[in-house]
Amino acid sequence: MRSFDGIDAWPYTPETMAQKSKLLIEQRRRRMLDMVGQDGQATVAELAKLFSISAVTARGDLDALASLGTLVRSHGGAVRRLDTAQDYSLRTKEALHHEEKCRIGRAAAELVRNGETIILDSGTTTVEIARHLKILKTQSITVITNALNIAVELTDTPGISLIMVGGILRPLSCSFVGPQAETMMNDFHADRLFLAVDGFDLETGPSTPDVLEAQLNNMMMRSAREVTVVADFSKLGRRATSRIGAFEKIHRLITDRRAPAEFTLALREKGIEVIEV
Repeated sequence: MRSFDGIDAWPYTPETMAQKSKLLIEQRRRRMLDMVGQDGQATVAELAKLFSISAVTARGDLDALASLGTLVRSHGGAVRRLDTAQDYSLRTKEALHHEEKCRIGRAAAELVRNGETIILDSGTTTVEIARHLKILKTQSITVITNALNIAVELTDTPGISLIMVGGILRPLSCSFVGPQAETMMNDFHADRLFLAVDGFDLETGPSTPDVLEAQLNNMMMRSAREVTVVADFSKLGRRATSRIGAFEKIHRLITDRRAPAEFTLALREKGIEVIEV
C-alpha cells in the first residue's frame, strides 16, 4: 500500500482525508511563515496567488499564525514579529494595526482645542493625529514636531502653524534628534504632548529603541503641561531599550479596545486616564 507524507493513500476514509487536509494546511502555513520571516512581510494577495487559494483562506491562515504569536497581522497582510530591542522603518510600522491607529489618532485630535500649542512626537500613530487635525479643521493651533512625515502632512494646512525641530536625522523614523533638537525643545512650552512609544510597561513606563529619541521625548514631556501616550494594544506590557520618562508625567493613555484589561486597570489605579477606542 502506497503512502503520502506518512498517510495511507488507499483506501480513502474520512479519517485519512481529514488527516491529509490538516497536514496540507500545516505545510502551507509553515511555508507562509518562512516567506514572511525571509522577506519581512507578505500580502494576502501575494499569498493567495502563490498558494492558489482564496483571499479568505489566506486571511484565515495569517490569523491562525498571528494567534500563535509567530507573526503580526498588518493592514492587508502580515509582517515578521517585531523585536522591541530593534528599531524598524516607518514603512514597516505603518502597516501594523492601521485601523487601531486611525481610531486612536481621531480620539487624540478631538482633545485639541482651538488656540492650543501641541507637540507631536514622531511615529505612525501621531501622523494619524495630524491627519485628523486636518479633517476636523482645528483652528489657530501651533504644532511642534521633530517628524518629517508629520511636517509634510501639515504643510500649508489652514489654521495650523508648524514649528519643525531640527537636529540629527534618523532615517528609520524620519525624525530629528540629538543635542540641537534638545536645545530647541528646551525653549518651547506646550499645552499637550502626544507621545508615540514602542513599549509601555507597568514598571518602567514608556520606552523606545533609540537612546537619542528617548532623550528628546523626555525633553518633550518636560515641555508640555499635559502628556498623552498614544499606543495600540501591541505596545502595552512591552519594554524597549531606552526608557523615556516617569509615570508621574503621564496624564492619559489612548489605546484600542484590545488593550489588556489588567494593564488598563493598573494604569487607572495609578491615576492615569485611559481612553479605549
